[in-house]
Amino acid sequence: MPITLEDLTVDFAHADRAALLADWEWLIGPHRLPILITALGHAFVQDTGDGTVHQLDTVFGDVEQVAASEDELRALLGDREFVIERLTAQLVADLRSAGLELGPGQVYAFRTPPALGGEVTVENAEVADLEVHLSLMGQLHRQIADLPEGTPISEIRLEGP
Repeated sequence: MPITLEDLTVDFAHADRAALLADWEWLIGPHRLPILITALGHAFVQDTGDGTVHQLDTVFGDVEQVAASEDELRALLGDREFVIERLTAQLVADLRSAGLELGPGQVYAFRTPPALGGEVTVENAEVADLEVHLSLMGQLHRQIADLPEGTPISEIRLEGP
């Protein structure tokens, strides 16, 4: 069965857009709001000042401008290669084939995050709550952002809402 754009994205209309990425503000700044979230929890955020669109990679903890505007992002979503790469279409297809289905407000996450040595594999994946996942990954990446690669990590502290 073919994968659709709806299979590759998550409806987050139930969430507070302004608060959804609060734990990522250290990286994306205070003036970027999510406009699209992928099934793997990556967020396309729009800068409220200049309208540019950036992709926040919540697995590896980086952000990159991908479009000059929301209209340009919409056009890119019609580009097969962009969708395959940026919305991780093959991995989502593999996860769905393995029986992992997303419910409302859920994303795919990794049991052991790749930032802590986990692998980007179907076997390491699970279904998680969107808001919890975004919060946890934002806090994790904030704590390890300045560590040299290969630094042993002995403790992660998580904050409540």
